[in-house]
Amino acid sequence: MAWPLKFPFMVADPGFVGFFRKAEQTLMDDARILVRNAEAIVTMDPDRRIIKEGFVLTCGPTICAIGEERELSRRPELLKDVTRTIDASGCVVLPGLINTHHHLYQTLFRCVPAVQNSGLFEWLTTLYPMWSHLTPEMVYTSAKAGIAELILSGCTTTSDLFYVFPSSAPAGLLDETIRAAAEMGIRFYPSRGAMTRGKSKGGLPPDEVVQDEDTVLRDYERVVAAYHDTSPFSMCRVALAPCSPFSVTTSLLKETREFARSRGLLCHTHLAETEDENRYCAEQYGLRPVDYLDEVGWLDGRTWVAHAVYLNEREIRRLSSSGTAVSHCPTSNMRLGSGVAPVADMLAAGVTVSLGVDGSASNDSSHLLNEGRMAMLLQRAARRDASALGASDILELLTIGGARTLHWDDALGSLEPGKAADLIAIDLSEIQYAGAGWDPVAAVVFSHPGRVKLSLINGKVVVENGALVDIDIRALARQQNSLAASLAACC
Repeated sequence: MAWPLKFPFMVADPGFVGFFRKAEQTLMDDARILVRNAEAIVTMDPDRRIIKEGFVLTCGPTICAIGEERELSRRPELLKDVTRTIDASGCVVLPGLINTHHHLYQTLFRCVPAVQNSGLFEWLTTLYPMWSHLTPEMVYTSAKAGIAELILSGCTTTSDLFYVFPSSAPAGLLDETIRAAAEMGIRFYPSRGAMTRGKSKGGLPPDEVVQDEDTVLRDYERVVAAYHDTSPFSMCRVALAPCSPFSVTTSLLKETREFARSRGLLCHTHLAETEDENRYCAEQYGLRPVDYLDEVGWLDGRTWVAHAVYLNEREIRRLSSSGTAVSHCPTSNMRLGSGVAPVADMLAAGVTVSLGVDGSASNDSSHLLNEGRMAMLLQRAARRDASALGASDILELLTIGGARTLHWDDALGSLEPGKAADLIAIDLSEIQYAGAGWDPVAAVVFSHPGRVKLSLINGKVVVENGALVDIDIRALARQQNSLAASLAACC
């Protein structure tokens, strides 16, 4: 039985929310779902086993058994009290994919004509005034649209860096993304972003979209208290994310780091994305971006950075030695002409690397599996080396790499008993995989990606037969298009 109610995060009584969370979880704990007859199961366990003709049994929010199909006849106890059986014949089953960098609100700003051919700084300075018109409804709807696209692409856990808080908008914009994620059923890692260095202080953004430091620090307290859940199978954890070296003050970076350390939180930011950023940091701080973050105490195992395109060998070694993780965003970097991140070099040096789709205003898509394909092809082209990254490397970045980046590898990133019941199934009978039976697992990366056939998140079916469960995707698209049209009219 599916729990029929969608609880809101934004209610007056936190205990009321807790009641419904507990009720929903109780029903999920009773569910035992058997996914069987899979052509291949990519476990991503420590031995990186690939199980041919296999099954996965979930018990509420966790995986309770995994193995070859023939084991089921020898272990009838596994079939006891199974509430649902899903046939995965012809499918490759994988751990749910993990997206470590996004700006969900930007799904409202795809293909804006004025920035279709712009580099990052021009792109930002053109879009900042448009973003100042964001409303709670826009943030909520755009988050749902972006999450729908992510889930259909195989993503079961996503981070999001929300950093635009217009002075004209009411408080609680970040809360709208959390509410949207809860309703969509995705595992969520929102980052409370911030911009505090406006043009009047030598920064890039206009003053109407920045906040003062006291406001930011107070909201850190509020957001963490309201939403940060450290339990292994949490559906929402919170990170802190001053946006970039050219949009926040040095003092906020330092205060954020101290706040995060005192509460065991992760920190996230953009870093070394373009040569413009390198020049800005050299002029403002007399340092390259990596050295600047190091000086303010940010380089350690509790930080992950997005992009990291312009790194030299010394900086790669410093990221590795400090334990700082990197979210690679290849499509966005190509779209903005930013460059190619040295991912193969980072991996060789021991840097933890994961993948992010970045904002849909610089990607025009939120398709995480496609991001993996782009990452592989781009490294090969840039290095003129067809062995630079392979299919197994990409699956590593999309699963274990993402889990390690978010410090969630105790529960996410692999299919093993005791880990979260987050899994996807990709149907190899689709036309883009026709003829790829030579290596069905590699086909998931090499072939053009489409929608997943099945997705379970926290033991709940959210995609079935290639469609979102209980979500009218066309109605959501119409609402999103209506809001985008209203923005176009006023911008």
